[in-house]
Amino acid sequence: MLNISRNPLNKSVDLGKYKSSVHVFNKTYYKYFRRFLSAFAIVGIIILFLPWTQNISGRGQVTSLTPGQRPQTIQSPIPGSIQKWYVREGQTVKKGDTIMQISEIKSEYFDPNLVERTQQQRNSKEFSARSYQEKVKAQEIRIKALQSERVLKLEQAQNKLAQAKQKVKADSIDLVAARTNLKIAQIKYNRADSLFQDGFTARKNVEDAAIKLQETQAKETSQEAKLLVSKTEVTNAKLEINRVEQEFADKISKARSEKFSAQSSQFSTEADVQKLENMVSNYSLRRDMLFITAPYDGFINTAFRGGVGQTFKEGEKLVGIIPENIELAVETFVRPIDLPLIHKGEKVRVQFDGWPAIIFSGWPNVSYGTYGAEVVAVERFISPNGRFRVLLKPDPEDHPWPKEIRAGSGAFTMALLEDVPIWFELWRQLNGFPPNYYQPVEDTKSKMK
Repeated sequence: MLNISRNPLNKSVDLGKYKSSVHVFNKTYYKYFRRFLSAFAIVGIIILFLPWTQNISGRGQVTSLTPGQRPQTIQSPIPGSIQKWYVREGQTVKKGDTIMQISEIKSEYFDPNLVERTQQQRNSKEFSARSYQEKVKAQEIRIKALQSERVLKLEQAQNKLAQAKQKVKADSIDLVAARTNLKIAQIKYNRADSLFQDGFTARKNVEDAAIKLQETQAKETSQEAKLLVSKTEVTNAKLEINRVEQEFADKISKARSEKFSAQSSQFSTEADVQKLENMVSNYSLRRDMLFITAPYDGFINTAFRGGVGQTFKEGEKLVGIIPENIELAVETFVRPIDLPLIHKGEKVRVQFDGWPAIIFSGWPNVSYGTYGAEVVAVERFISPNGRFRVLLKPDPEDHPWPKEIRAGSGAFTMALLEDVPIWFELWRQLNGFPPNYYQPVEDTKSKMK
């Protein structure tokens, strides 16, 4: 049987004439297994040509689409000490409800009437500012009065100057007349004296002419003195005009100086009033900060500070709060190599942690337990985990997300790309190639336009 003998029997003995040998050697073995392998191979070849949806998977968590609706902690902007609690952990609160009451720990804010006292200081400063303002108005009125009086005084001095000039002119004319009379008197005296020497007239006529000449000379001298007095009056009138101008310029300058001094004091006092108003506003707001209130409707999650009488610094976490009604979204992270494939408005499938799901990666239409989402935003800068953040919102054309989902839950996402044959996807995976790069249809149409 093993053909180890030098005389093999299969060459000398013919087994074909026996029925048993014919039955044994001509029987077909593994007929069904071969059929199964053939059918499996045919089905496998057919499957290789079936469509496969390429996708980009990522891990993320449930968050809120609006930053103001995300879970947050409540801090106090001022340091203080806890005096009273108004809520418990897990309690529902409305916007504006008081969560706790705190007290001041800084000595400069211990006065319970601090706001009222500061308001009184502000009122006093405001009255002082109004007084300076009235003083400025009084100085302005005084300046106007001095300016009007200066105009009148100058007009009066100028009138005196004009009168003095007219008097000088009149005295000049009188002096000329007096000199003319003196010449005539001198001629008459000379004529009378000549006639007397010749014996044609009496001595009395000569004496009368001499007297007349002396009178005329006296009048001329008197008129010259009057003219000098008139000229002196002109000079005095000019000096009076100059004196009036200097006097009122000095008075007006002093009044303006007092006005500017009052304005400076007014502005300084108004600045103090503004500072005090700022202090009153700050103290009023600080008084309101002694009551910590809820920023929105939600649930008290965690109390980071317990008990009564504990002190804390400004900015420390006091209470954690979760919003009651939020617009759910999912933030997921993708690799940098997959970032060019993500575009705003693309469809994404989401599977939430703790929610039963049956996922077929390449056939999203037959998957169960996944929900539709749409890309809202793609982060432009890489995150600390080495991936890019993508924000998703519920797809309005798909089933709504479960109401039991809470912010912070984990999520598995699949961004759906192009449909390719399975053999192409296997070839791509074996070679480590990225999915097919493509652009959305809308972008392509806009570029063509």
